Amino acid sequence: MTTDHGYRPSVPDVVFPCLDEAGALPQVLPRLPAGYRAIVADNGSTDGSAQIALDLGATVVTVPQRGFGAAAHAGLEAATADVVCFCDADASMDPAQLPRVAGPVLAGEADLVLGRRRPTRRSAWPVHARVANTALGLMLRRRTGRSLHDLGPMRAGRREALLALGITDRRFGYPLEMVTRAADAGWRIVEVDVDYAPRAEGTKSKVTGTVLGTLRTIRDMREVLAR
Repeated sequence: MTTDHGYRPSVPDVVFPCLDEAGALPQVLPRLPAGYRAIVADNGSTDGSAQIALDLGATVVTVPQRGFGAAAHAGLEAATADVVCFCDADASMDPAQLPRVAGPVLAGEADLVLGRRRPTRRSAWPVHARVANTALGLMLRRRTGRSLHDLGPMRAGRREALLALGITDRRFGYPLEMVTRAADAGWRIVEVDVDYAPRAEGTKSKVTGTVLGTLRTIRDMREVLAR
């Protein structure tokens, strides 16, 4: 349902931060649940990702400022639905599972829902990334006082409330700052299990694919926790 002003109150928009995901998008976008709208926030792809997303029916937002958070926030700003989901564009997460993440927000039972990743294969989550996520989960629990375990990229919240959080990080600290600010604001934050699979063949993670990428992510998140 769409209002005269383009506002879509019942069916979520889904933000896909994207950097060179041409090999994954054809696997990801067709798996969106009926009615969910894909917003691909292209962060400088050079492999034709933007055109592939357009051909698959997605709305494409060009984001000149580099950084995961810059892409995610630009997608949030471009959304018109009341509820907005976020999902990686690398085929490691199944968009068909988005209703289990968006459901508690749509039902008014939660303000922010985080998809707790459950690997479908050991290769889905490299050891260095698993260790880093465990450490970050511990820091997150200490910081927020909430029983949270994962900063999984599949999540959902209400657009206007998310924008009102005033998130400033535009790098890999963006997902963490969203949670810390939501916790500080007294939001109801819950986790639901979602599958976590190996990335699409021929693609490489900017975060967990290398030890350097993981260390860079930890650095950004430590900066958020230090604020």
